[in-house]
Amino acid sequence: MPIVRNVGRAASQLLQSSGCGCGIPVVPARRIGVSPRQVASDASFHSVTFSESDHPRVLITGGLGQLGVGLAKLLRKRFGKNNVILSDIRKPADNVFYSGPFIFADILDYKNLREIVVNNRITWLFHYSALLSAVGEANVPLARAVNITGLHNVLDIAAEHNLRLFVPSTIGAFGPSSPRDPTPDLCIQRPRTIYGVSKVHAELMGEYYHYRYGLDFRCLRYPGIISADSQPGGGTTDYAVKIFHDAIKTGKFKCYLRPDTRLPMMYIDDCLKATLEVMEAPAESLTMRTYNINAMSFSPEELAQEVQKYVPELQVTYNVDQVRQAIADSWPMNFDDSNARRDWGWKHDYDLPELVTTMFSYLGSDSRIAQAN
Repeated sequence: MPIVRNVGRAASQLLQSSGCGCGIPVVPARRIGVSPRQVASDASFHSVTFSESDHPRVLITGGLGQLGVGLAKLLRKRFGKNNVILSDIRKPADNVFYSGPFIFADILDYKNLREIVVNNRITWLFHYSALLSAVGEANVPLARAVNITGLHNVLDIAAEHNLRLFVPSTIGAFGPSSPRDPTPDLCIQRPRTIYGVSKVHAELMGEYYHYRYGLDFRCLRYPGIISADSQPGGGTTDYAVKIFHDAIKTGKFKCYLRPDTRLPMMYIDDCLKATLEVMEAPAESLTMRTYNINAMSFSPEELAQEVQKYVPELQVTYNVDQVRQAIADSWPMNFDDSNARRDWGWKHDYDLPELVTTMFSYLGSDSRIAQAN
């Protein structure tokens, strides 16, 4: 199985550069590696499982992105501060660094990642390292290395060391030929972005490793995730985060999607809750390895109208980015998540009004909001 061993340094430099993702493309060098199942059967490997300890020992890769810090906080409350290790290739903020264990981990460095798993007795791995849709289109070679080669490293290590592995998928895993309203768990996908292609690849590889090697692979297709704790990071759905920051700071918001572009969305607390629930679900209750989850579906225009209830003078204009609009037009308008609700009891807590109220309560009591209230 081809495994990249020597593009980690170049990828790290690019990932720490401008957030636009438009640096010099890096073509990943490749060489032949070995599958963990080709290793001698009598070799002595670390294989502590969740059932052998009071709590899982957790590693989160790509942990400084939109979801990692929040997930670490949730898991530390449940399993203990020292049982959850956050990792990334970037320098964390002081509040993140001192909130619990943090370690440098480059997913393109197979040897380093394997050492982390062994030395820290990891039993659960949440793999969040990825380049998002718009950033990935600006640097396809880097997206291919991080999103696909990095996944291969994680799959091999998880299978070798008997981990429970979570890899998120996304609405980006679908394409223009997919049914859009609603989009079921099983249907034609065929995405047209490197981000989407890499997510379909992750879904299928995880399912293959489950049936071929017995890997406990679990995956959720996330809708657009909205959080008050993070800035927009290059995703097509990030307008739904940016509007809140702009409403408070300037009272003006310029949207890069058409006003009628409907996409499935979710508040981050629901997303993190679903992630923990599917990881804790008994294996026998899971009828599939990848599930849709959903909470609400809205357009930029509908979101703006709800935001204007708090900031009536908010000025909204539309300057359509053709690249992001094409991506959004190929994605689902609404997710069918009935299988998740049936198999492991998924239920969301936030709809659009609760989402907007919660976002403003976290982002501060600006004078315009106070007046509106």
